[in-house]
Amino acid sequence: MSKDPFLPNNVSGNFIKLRNKLISATGKAIADFNMIEDKDVVMVCLSGGKDSYTLLSLLSALKKRAPIDFSIVAMNLDQKQPGFPEHLLPNYLSSHGVDYKIITEDTYSIVKEKIPEGKTTCSLCSRLRRGIIYRVAREIGANKIALGHHKNDIVETFFMNMFFGSKLKSMPPKLLSDDQTNIVIRPLAYIEEKDIISFSKTMNYPIIPCNLCGSQENLQRNKVKSMLNSWEKEQPGRINNIFQSLTNVEPSHLADKNLYDFKNLKKLKKIFDISNH
Repeated sequence: MSKDPFLPNNVSGNFIKLRNKLISATGKAIADFNMIEDKDVVMVCLSGGKDSYTLLSLLSALKKRAPIDFSIVAMNLDQKQPGFPEHLLPNYLSSHGVDYKIITEDTYSIVKEKIPEGKTTCSLCSRLRRGIIYRVAREIGANKIALGHHKNDIVETFFMNMFFGSKLKSMPPKLLSDDQTNIVIRPLAYIEEKDIISFSKTMNYPIIPCNLCGSQENLQRNKVKSMLNSWEKEQPGRINNIFQSLTNVEPSHLADKNLYDFKNLKKLKKIFDISNH
């Protein structure tokens, strides 16, 4: 049997245990939410960060083990940020035998032109990037778009939306896009960031930093991350408990009139006649 190209040489037994744990968690998330089916073409969005590298590694491992047949295409969007190392990802993907597509779109200049200095770039940048990703998925025939968001991202986004958007909303593990033409999946939904950090250190990925997004949303997210990390130190397991609460929602105990018919809620009649007793 040929060696897995994503498995480093001379790894420890602890690393193999961690890798198997992450593969198992990814497989469980995929099964629980029916993320990947037979004959799917999965476009893995590769940013050059630890999370998307880990996603590609774990999906590639699962592809060999899964009882279904699916294909993987890695996609990177080169947004023409200054100093972006154009050669790095093609070299990495080629050396690991991964099919890939590099898309070059100068969204950096568009964002810098449209957004005044000091204002947040995240909204426009995300909208432009999302539109390109959806378009490319259709062009290459991918019916699933895989993103590298993990459990901590999902919990942080929940608090971001609550604190700054007045909404109980997060990142679902599986999502039908607004235009109804793309299915977005997050196979790392059950994995904690600390495990990805440990995994990535041994994997020694060639990380590409983002030079565009040092803006307000990142500052807000860092504050939320710090808050959650403090909570986790006080009470280990709290982040996991918060994540589990997102999978166990009781609309009748919230206050959204669109989710629960409070207006027509009435007292139930007794099911027996007192006079008969």
